[in-house]
Amino acid sequence: MANARQVWTRLETLHAVTYFAPESREAATGCGLRGFWMGYFAFRAAPLGAVGPEVVTAAFANFAPAMVERSIPDAWARAEPAALLRARRTAAAAALRRIAPAVDRVDTGIVAALTDAVLGVPATPERGLFAANRALAPAADVVEVLWQQCTTLREHRGDAHVDALHAAGLDGCEAHVLFAADQGVPEAVLRDNRGWTPMEWEMARAALVNRRLVTATGAVTPAGRALRAAVEAATDTGAEEAFGRLDTDAVVRALDPVARAVVASGLIPFPNPMGLPPVGGARSG
Repeated sequence: MANARQVWTRLETLHAVTYFAPESREAATGCGLRGFWMGYFAFRAAPLGAVGPEVVTAAFANFAPAMVERSIPDAWARAEPAALLRARRTAAAAALRRIAPAVDRVDTGIVAALTDAVLGVPATPERGLFAANRALAPAADVVEVLWQQCTTLREHRGDAHVDALHAAGLDGCEAHVLFAADQGVPEAVLRDNRGWTPMEWEMARAALVNRRLVTATGAVTPAGRALRAAVEAATDTGAEEAFGRLDTDAVVRALDPVARAVVASGLIPFPNPMGLPPVGGARSG
């Protein structure tokens, strides 16, 4: 049987077109947003409403506060969240149809199953981004619904990941330093894309050295690797609250052709700050 991680890689791949597709960037610009990162923060935070940067920083968990503050709340003066919600799902659906025409052949029963899984999980304060996406009114277009439910379920898993990081005593910068050390991802990919300064990065590294999670040279220790594994296991366990309501084999079979087409298009960079591996093992670009 497919596991939670296999389901996540398909959901995350479909969701991620909202960050990288030209349709989504053009939609953000059309709403009056300025630059890639304002589009990212405003589109992703729009379900929360016109909240302040502290709320977005806490919900997203791994971005430097100063990076969030460059976009929020300025974005809300440029476009209302309701308009952004319409724009993001319409653009994402258009991108999926262009990149992966098979998306229109996904069984509507799978879309209904994803919706049932979303609605079957209660909204709680610990699942803030999930709860905000869960509360959105459904779209009329089936591909928009599919994209939104993939997004809602990935935000549920993301909320579980944030909980796991907090339980492990890792802040956003420390989590990235540890991930880079464990997975061999270039530090600049994570540091620069999450807005941490070199000084903040080195302070986080020093904190991990003190905990014996990485060495002074930046290599992960056995304890660090074990902690990361525990965080990932806790994340998968938390995601089971929603994923456990799905026929995971059926979901993976249905979404796999679409996810593979997205990967093959070269739209998503690998490695990436999301920690998303390429479905099927192929790498873009």
